[in-house]
Amino acid sequence: MSAPAAPVTGPYRRTPLAPFAAAVTGVGLVTAAGTGVGAAWHGVTEGLVPSVGPRPELAELPCDFFYSVTDCDPREVLGVAAQRLMDRFAQLAVVAAREAVADAGLDPAVWDSGRVGIVIGSAHGGLPFYDEQHAALTERGARRVSPKLAPLSVVNGAASSVSLDLGVQGPSQAVSTACSSGTVAIGTAHQMLRSGACDIVIAGGAESTCTRLLIASACRLKAVSTRREDPRAACRPFDTHRDGFVVGEGAGLLVLEHPDHARARGATVRAHVSGYGASSDAHSAVAPDPDGLGIERALRTALADAGLSPADVGHVNAHGTSTLSNDLIEAAMLRRVLGESPLVTSTKAMTGHTLGAAGGIEAALTVLALQHQLVPPTANLDAPDPLIEMDVVAKEARSASFDCAVKTSLGFGGHNAALVLTRA
Repeated sequence: MSAPAAPVTGPYRRTPLAPFAAAVTGVGLVTAAGTGVGAAWHGVTEGLVPSVGPRPELAELPCDFFYSVTDCDPREVLGVAAQRLMDRFAQLAVVAAREAVADAGLDPAVWDSGRVGIVIGSAHGGLPFYDEQHAALTERGARRVSPKLAPLSVVNGAASSVSLDLGVQGPSQAVSTACSSGTVAIGTAHQMLRSGACDIVIAGGAESTCTRLLIASACRLKAVSTRREDPRAACRPFDTHRDGFVVGEGAGLLVLEHPDHARARGATVRAHVSGYGASSDAHSAVAPDPDGLGIERALRTALADAGLSPADVGHVNAHGTSTLSNDLIEAAMLRRVLGESPLVTSTKAMTGHTLGAAGGIEAALTVLALQHQLVPPTANLDAPDPLIEMDVVAKEARSASFDCAVKTSLGFGGHNAALVLTRA
């Protein structure tokens, strides 16, 4: 790698801290591309877009499809009684957390539970249960509303459920910064480990919002694809003919450890989270800053936090939503900051846009890309937009040698976040 970057000045001024690399020792994934690290990584690297068909409940909408998790029934993992106490997004989080903890070689029965933390992001929390209970109220009256509405619908439901399931007694937090929630959660975990508040933090995102209400709203906003005749080709980041994203569901969680803790127990380290930056656009409730200055600030801050320079970055897992403005703004920013050399991909064509879970899922995929030295393809990229002057990996995964990768996320309200991940 090149020499560490000089302290950031000007509009990106910050107080320099000594670089700190949190060890990623476990990964858990539940996605439309596959459940479990092996299945999800296979689906994503092979560019396998999930089968999807029209949903009867969405028949009157311009978009009548979404990507759902089809190879995981949480009831089989959690048991019927336990899953009844969680909305689906929390169920998916618990499944992912159990895999991540097992992957890390940790045993909740013997760890120091007071030194273990949880940070899980979600944009909407238990929206399906909230919708269900609103229908019960309007159609059948107040006596039919469940007393479980609050614990099942709130955004902290995933963090709470994982804490209860694993017996975690350290700090447990929920993050909600729209579509950057999962990335912010991992960045917050990085800061918790750096501060010494925890030895281990389970962090990422979880979301399940494939509801008629949300998709109807997204249609009104013109954010989702209306390619009803060919839904598997609907999500096409960086393609000239993109017209919006496809809503998905899932969870992606990492086990992060203080490097001293991981070393002391002889843990296998998949990669490191070495830098984090966040910012706000202060521009619009729904549209990103057209100049991309907010996400640029987050990325430059993350690089400075890691003590690395733009020249060190070999791969970017971009936010890449397949909307016209987001892809142009993000790509222009990446070119401005990193040049044209990093290999860029968006994995949303295989997972759908999982909103608050996206950063967690995509950070996990970036960890695997570093470990395997393989960049997943951007599926459905048939006609690259000539205005996007980056090396976007299309159609087939590409082998490469790189020690540093970046995950960028943008969210409604102008919430931006970036992670710098480095090879173990």
